[in-house]
Amino acid sequence: MPWSKNDFPDAMKNLEKPVRDKAIEIANSLLEDGYEEGRAIPIAISKAKEWYENREGDIQ
Repeated sequence: MPWSKNDFPDAMKNLEKPVRDKAIEIANSLLEDGYEEGRAIPIAISKAKEWYENREGDIQ
């Protein structure tokens, strides 16, 4: 089931909005690639946090 900015897994509810939005994007992509929801969610959250940390480091 693809997720949206208004309908996403509970595991993403406490993420900052930009991180959550990126996690949703990544999770949906992983689902399209055949990952199971239970595996796609933690991978997406981890990758989104990594993306956010790297993005913030570039902004000065």
